[in-house]
Amino acid sequence: MGNAIATPIYAKIYQNYRISIEVYAVDYQNIITIEPGKRSGKPCIRGMRITVYDILEYLAGGMTEGEILDDFSELQLDDIKACLSFAADREKKLFVSSL
Repeated sequence: MGNAIATPIYAKIYQNYRISIEVYAVDYQNIITIEPGKRSGKPCIRGMRITVYDILEYLAGGMTEGEILDDFSELQLDDIKACLSFAADREKKLFVSSL
């Protein structure tokens, strides 16, 4: 998985057999950066001007990881995985408060 540290977060057990497919969360701490003067303080990838939101929009729009990497040669696969892990962590932290 490149330079990022990956930890398994899911392994499916089906009818007493462990499926060999595991999903890994990438440790995005050293990949996702937030700088007040860059892209209005939005989370970016490794100090570049490419935001997490940009990558998520490309994926949501149907681009594959390979297409994104072809279009942005400075990116690595771990950068895309870090964006997904960052977004997943943010989602976990959201909650609805009643008034």
